[in-house]
Amino acid sequence: MAQRYVLDASALLCLLNEEDGAEHVEASLDGSVISAVNFSEVVAKIVERGGTRDLAAAMLDPLHMQIVNFDQSQALCAGELRQVTRTAGLSFGDRACLALAVARDMPALTTDRAWAALELDLQIELLR
Repeated sequence: MAQRYVLDASALLCLLNEEDGAEHVEASLDGSVISAVNFSEVVAKIVERGGTRDLAAAMLDPLHMQIVNFDQSQALCAGELRQVTRTAGLSFGDRACLALAVARDMPALTTDRAWAALELDLQIELLR
């Protein structure tokens, strides 16, 4: 069975854009999860590049990802992570991904190299 991850928006965009590391994301889709916050970031990027909501759905629905609602527990965790991730410049979406990784006790998968410097009690895997 492939490794299961909490996918950051950057990991999913890596797959959609067929960038280095895309095959790793594709192989891990079965059993991996993504926060609704990060899923929304991916949709926003598709729309920003001239796509539509329908195009985003057509691109993302076939991936059969488990999208996890952003709940109160994750909101509290993401808020708490603000202080320890501030120097690395992490966004709210980044912290939402990390909060889900904490909640699910799963490694986070990202392309964001700034995450490597974080001293958190969770596993982070960089795609490149």
